Amino acid sequence: TVIHLLFLHETGSNNPLGLSSDADKISFHPYYSYKDLVGFAVVLITLTALALFAPNLLGDPDNFTPANPLVTPPHIKPEWYFLFAYAILRSIPNKLGGVLALLASILILMVVPILHTSKQRSLTFRPITQFLFWTLVANVAILTWIGGMPVEHPFVIIG
Repeated sequence: TVIHLLFLHETGSNNPLGLSSDADKISFHPYYSYKDLVGFAVVLITLTALALFAPNLLGDPDNFTPANPLVTPPHIKPEWYFLFAYAILRSIPNKLGGVLALLASILILMVVPILHTSKQRSLTFRPITQFLFWTLVANVAILTWIGGMPVEHPFVIIG
């Protein structure tokens, strides 16, 4: 919430079309303060209930099997949020090339906001940028799926 307030203070509020209009101004304190507090309370109550009443609900089933020190599991994979990076690393045979490709994939996410200098922030009037965004989302989704698959012929080539 603090980061949200910082960015709101720096750039100001906007509407979905990115066009400024003085007709739809709402005062910040009573409306947005209570709205943020309600959202924070809902998230806190949900996470607390999940942690107290169903702590194993989101756990990986492999974590509940007893460990056997003499047998290596056939398919070891990282957590779901690292699967896209794992797919990039294992699809490039050269170690340095894989690390550079992984760094480039993360650098793209850092550079794109710096390159966006238009006053209009919405993607509604920018179809090429919107297409590139959804292509990036599809690539990350495919890489995440491939990262969870075994290291076999079609999955390594697709990744």
